[in-house]
Amino acid sequence: MKAYFLSRLLREKILLLVFTLLGAAIWLSGVGDRVAAQVRAIQVTSTDLDVQQRWLLQRERIEKEATLAVEHLDPSRSFDSVRLQGELNTLARSAGLSNYDVSDSRTVRSSQFAVHSVQFSSRNSDMAALIAFYQSLAQRAPYLGLEQFSLASNRANPSQLSASWRVTSVEIAR
Repeated sequence: MKAYFLSRLLREKILLLVFTLLGAAIWLSGVGDRVAAQVRAIQVTSTDLDVQQRWLLQRERIEKEATLAVEHLDPSRSFDSVRLQGELNTLARSAGLSNYDVSDSRTVRSSQFAVHSVQFSSRNSDMAALIAFYQSLAQRAPYLGLEQFSLASNRANPSQLSASWRVTSVEIAR
């Protein structure tokens, strides 16, 4: 290879050298990008591990607070998945909502609780009915909770609103 390079004219040597340097620069920039991505991944992982370690160090306090919270909750007022859907239907009718839908519930269980969540949607409703529904929902805290909310107006009639809630309920597992 050395003999081939030395047998070339000066301009060919310069051109080969430029192409080699250009290829090396492109390769090094790719290596730099990959190294930077790895460094960012290491930093994110380190941050996640620090946060997890902080939560683990507070484990006893969190478990004690959860035990105290469970003692203050009345299991008869908690809602299972069927009661949650029924309660939302009752609240919607009493608030004056007529065009609504309650989805099937999803359940996440732990040793002390079962958390049920449903998507509640109301279409073409007036603001007063939506506020009444929200207020009646808020009165049932901490047994019912609002996790997510979105509101949109009807383009044909801006006084009518469509709303969507993700409502959760806590069932005490005894």
